[in-house]
Amino acid sequence: MRIRLDRTLCDGFGLCAKHAPAHFSLDDWGYAALEGTGVVAAADQDAVLRALLDCPVHAIIAMPEPEAPALPTVPAADGAGQEPLR
Repeated sequence: MRIRLDRTLCDGFGLCAKHAPAHFSLDDWGYAALEGTGVVAAADQDAVLRALLDCPVHAIIAMPEPEAPALPTVPAADGAGQEPLR
């Protein structure tokens, strides 16, 4: 999971930092800042998702995961089909 924070939307409610303090901090005025790159480990996904859903102004945005490129294929040695190059 990847997220980004739109700081222009943040109104400083602080729920994100409450639910996922490893990913969100609050500045001196109480506005959220994203900690790290926005990549969320599997172990943190529930907390970050709770922060995303509880944000009253929807300042936390889930980003689509980039798709892995398809491996090129070559004919199989036995001629039965194709297998990916490795």
